[in-house]
Order: sequence, then C-alpha cells, then structure tokens
Amino acid sequence: MSQEYTGSAPGTRDLRGGLTLHKISVGPMDNNAYLLSAGREQLLIDAANDAAVLLELIGDTGLTSVVTTHQHQDHWFALDEVIAATGAGSLVHEADAGPLPVVTRKLHDGDTVEVGGHTLEVIHIVGHTPGSVVLAYQEPGGGRTHLFTGDSLFPGGVGNTRGNKANFASLIGDVERKLFDRFPDDTWFYPGHGKDSTLGAERPHLGEWRERGW
Repeated sequence: MSQEYTGSAPGTRDLRGGLTLHKISVGPMDNNAYLLSAGREQLLIDAANDAAVLLELIGDTGLTSVVTTHQHQDHWFALDEVIAATGAGSLVHEADAGPLPVVTRKLHDGDTVEVGGHTLEVIHIVGHTPGSVVLAYQEPGGGRTHLFTGDSLFPGGVGNTRGNKANFASLIGDVERKLFDRFPDDTWFYPGHGKDSTLGAERPHLGEWRERGW
C-alpha cells in the first residue's frame, strides 16, 4: 500500500484487498469526507457538506451507505441531500441518532458495516459525543489496519470535550483502551478534520494528553 495519497484533490489511496480510499475536504470547517470504493459498491463516511461535491465524487457508481461518525451537524450537513440523490442507507450509532434528518440503521459497538465484500468494525468511543464511532478496516493477509476516527482522535490529541472533565476521562480512556491498546503502531487513522497520522506517531504523547486534560 502506498503511504501517500496519489493525484490531486480528492486524495486517493489504494488499500490492500481491492478497497480504494478517497479523501476530500468540504465545507467552511474543512471537514474530511471519506469514500470507500470496492467494485460496484461504495460507502461514504460523513456526508459533511457540499452535497454537489460529494455527489460528483460518488459518480455513476452509486452509493450503498453513509456512516455518520457522530451527531455534530458539521459532519452530516449534506446527509439528507446525498441520501435523497443516491438512495443509500444512513447509519449512525443509536446514541447519536436523534439530530440526524434520516436514519435507516442504528449502530452499536462491535457491529460491522460492509462494502463490496469488505468488512469494517464499529468501535463505540464515548466522550466527544455519546454515540461517536470509529470504523476499523483490517487489510487481508495480516495487512495494515485503517481507522476512521471522526472527531474522537486527531494528530496531537483527542477530540474537544469543552472542558468537561468526565467527558474527557471517558474519551481518553476509550481511545487508549479500544484503539491504542488494541492496534499496532503502523495503524493508520483518518480524522474528521485535517491530516492523517499513525498510532505509532501519537502513542508517545498519550501521557501528555492525559496530563493537560484536553
């Protein structure tokens, strides 16, 4: 697998096993939207904004489903329009389903989401919101793991908990236990805003994040 994206915007990365990742930034808050393509099936992670841009990226192949990583509107502003145009299913954790305009499946920790014969695991991370999820894709044959972390994990820290100490403790605890304790250093993760990173690059700083409290 190439460690770098190819081409221009949107960035494209070929994952082992025939899954292609497209990354594009949309909207005034520079939200990342990720399109996973496998043959004639596609899955979109966060229909964040700029529906026309997302629909152009989706193209004539169509869309199987949209997974919304959490309930904050900047991650689903274009959801209604994308669903209406494609007929895709709308998936979100049950604890964050309330604000979304359309939900066809409520997710839970340990559920799986399929795209073109590829399986992504749903990992429930509590803290940034009650129902935030991370999607984990394991490349076949012992390949690399890829995590789509929404706003739960970024290069340089966990997501914003707005000074709420209980939410921060929950978030950093879940991120450590469910992500860093489980997956190896070469695991690549893709946040809801900004650049990608690996768990190995961020692991040495976990203690600093805990100490600073954000």
